[in-house]
Amino acid sequence: MSFNRMSVRALQEKLNASDELAFLDVREHGVHAQGHPLWAVPMPLSSLELKVEILIPRKDVDIYLLDQGDGDNLSERAAAILQVLGYTSLFIVEGGVTAWHAEGLEVFSGVNVPSKAFGEFVEHQCDTPHISADDLAQKLASGEAVTVLDSRPFAEFNRMSIPESIDMPGAELVHRVFETVPDETSLIVVNCAGRTRSIIGAQSLINAGVKNPVMALKDGTMGWYLAGHDLARNETVVAGEPGDQAFQKSLQAARDVGSKCAVMCIDVSLLSELQGREDKTLFILDVRTNEEFLENHVAGSSHAPGGQLVQATDEYVAVRNATLVLVDDREVRAWMTASWLKQLGWEDVFVLTDFSGCKMENGEQVPTVELKALEVSALELDAVIASGEAAAVLDLSDSLSYRAGHIPGAFWAIRSRLEQDLIFLPPVGYIVLTAEDVRLAHLAVDEVARIRPDAIVHVLKDGNQGWRDAKLKIEEGDTSQLSRPDDIWYKPYDNKEKIRERMQEYLDWEVALVPQVERDGTARFKILTE
Repeated sequence: MSFNRMSVRALQEKLNASDELAFLDVREHGVHAQGHPLWAVPMPLSSLELKVEILIPRKDVDIYLLDQGDGDNLSERAAAILQVLGYTSLFIVEGGVTAWHAEGLEVFSGVNVPSKAFGEFVEHQCDTPHISADDLAQKLASGEAVTVLDSRPFAEFNRMSIPESIDMPGAELVHRVFETVPDETSLIVVNCAGRTRSIIGAQSLINAGVKNPVMALKDGTMGWYLAGHDLARNETVVAGEPGDQAFQKSLQAARDVGSKCAVMCIDVSLLSELQGREDKTLFILDVRTNEEFLENHVAGSSHAPGGQLVQATDEYVAVRNATLVLVDDREVRAWMTASWLKQLGWEDVFVLTDFSGCKMENGEQVPTVELKALEVSALELDAVIASGEAAAVLDLSDSLSYRAGHIPGAFWAIRSRLEQDLIFLPPVGYIVLTAEDVRLAHLAVDEVARIRPDAIVHVLKDGNQGWRDAKLKIEEGDTSQLSRPDDIWYKPYDNKEKIRERMQEYLDWEVALVPQVERDGTARFKILTE
């Protein structure tokens, strides 16, 4: 099967133009983090079918596929899958990352790089005030009027946080601040894990005209930890919904910020017009909380909580220069998020302000995957294991989930590397595939059966969750890995050793992004400084 090809230089020119395109890095996420072009969106081959139709909704947009370029053939394999899914304009990037580097083009380490670099750019351009961990600790200890707002999603806040802080994720800051901090003279400190969401969060409040003194916590919870201060664990304090008076202040402030950034609002008729265009890719992004989205949302929209959408745009939108319509029935989060997307360089960003006539849905938006393999229940698999039969369990979850807990004796592998790594699986007559997302196991059945034709291959019903629901024993650790565990990017605090060193390396990396982005020359950041 042959596909069109594109040189790295020609692709670099396209990235500077205004045409729509999707630039996908189909290597594993952890490999992507070791080095990639600035605008390459991580879309690992191992889970491609689970993400691509949400992140690239238009089937005839130009898609450029990038791998290492060392003969691993990942791009061709990805193109074959995309072709089956109906995508029609597919290009292989000649020479992959190796050629990109050889041409002297910038290669970036880390993840969510455009957004992280943008945060540093904002701090530099806006001179966003910051406070050190030691100074904040002193103020808290002395009883000064200080409110610490954690701008991360609840799961991250719950894992570790600054003592006495309140969870108020990203776009919720302007929405909830006037209710949570009614005293306009007290200091507000915004923090995240590192730097980006601290900076963007603090600057959001400043842009919205909050009268309080506002500062970003320098280096976030990692900086707090590195300074020798204790972190809180398992905290559950979340900012409440605003009352009417506080909400009206938030709404007016957010609309003013959106107006300064030239964000336009649209109604249902204009939304329908955008949806009817066959030459443009449209993303309808619901920037509210997950609970609100699940309860009721505009049909065809995806959940993209505002703060995370700014912090990690490439996890929600894979088409450069696409049209973005943000949805929030209270508007505040949409206006604030849109203002940042405009400054990030997205031109066509709109806020939907009239929902009359909109078709509504509830529940999650999940791509459909045919669950065609024969399944076994957790109790049936447990009986097979106990019998001593020559059987093997193969877990295709990400390596961090496998480490946290898996079926005792289960082997772990990366789906995209089954061809070379299944050689390490013992000779057995029965293989049961499982994963945190059972759809991944179903997708791998045919390939495993082809590689091991001597074995019967089934899937564990409901995957690892089915095993846990049956209250069966769980094993922890990296016990039986067949593949190299570079499938995901490990956060500094996910590492098993040298956590302090990894944290400092991460913070230094963030600060160094701005000059590298300037050398790359393809970013279109434009900062609101009024």
